[in-house]
Amino acid sequence: MFHGSMVALVTPMHADEGLDAEGLARLVEFHIEQGTDAIVAVGTTGESATLDEKEHCKVIRQVVEFARGRVPVIAGTGANSTREAIDLTRCAMEGGADACLLVTPYYNKPTQEGLYRHHKAVAEAVPIPQILYNVPGRTAVDMLPETVERLAAVPNIVGLKEATGNLERARDILKRCGDRLDLYSGDDATAMEFMLLGGKGVISVTANVAPRAMHDLCVAAMAGQRAEAAAIDARLAGLHETLFVEANPIPVKWALYEMGLIPPGIRLPLTVLSERYHDSVRRAMKQAGAL
Repeated sequence: MFHGSMVALVTPMHADEGLDAEGLARLVEFHIEQGTDAIVAVGTTGESATLDEKEHCKVIRQVVEFARGRVPVIAGTGANSTREAIDLTRCAMEGGADACLLVTPYYNKPTQEGLYRHHKAVAEAVPIPQILYNVPGRTAVDMLPETVERLAAVPNIVGLKEATGNLERARDILKRCGDRLDLYSGDDATAMEFMLLGGKGVISVTANVAPRAMHDLCVAAMAGQRAEAAAIDARLAGLHETLFVEANPIPVKWALYEMGLIPPGIRLPLTVLSERYHDSVRRAMKQAGAL
């Protein structure tokens, strides 16, 4: 349903931490011009953890408005409260989003049965296409392949963003789910190999900084063109690494500020990128052709 380079979009903020609608509009246009295949609004990279519910819904509506149907908009609506996740997902559907991305409930560490019931409840409550999101390094809970297989039977659960970077797990899920579920990489460093295995794209941090290259990488990898994909990926390898030298989205917001696309704002408890990393991020940006 959704394929290719899907940017995990940052949420632009002014230095006083206020939301920047003009910067958001500028980013949406930048991505459409550069060939990004879909925009993911208010996910982890969009600082969903520090936006209140009103702001969360507002940013989703604005991205939909700015995109004007030219690319799909996928809204991050996950929460560690099932009721809150339902409310956010309903808000995204009413705001015009094409699909929702729901991270596994973080911090409270549900069982596999709890994960299954949580995602099934949200899917049954809100009739919008939904993409599961497994990122145990952030959430402290790991949705296992057998749970994904159970959820693939729910009609409006259409995909999985698998961010473990474990390619053996990707093979297992592909074998279990076949064409019932689209698989997307959530790990830029292994995304090329993930797509060569049969993944349908990547939900990418790197795409914020190098959208055209990430689009081209996805086209090549999904077509099985390993040599072409590897050449592009080599230019992006520095970004895949340095955009995670501090917690995402600290480095990527600094990079976009360096590119003149957004103001420097980021919300506490996150802080601006430490100066000791500036040169390494700049080098990676130059290697990728972003500076």
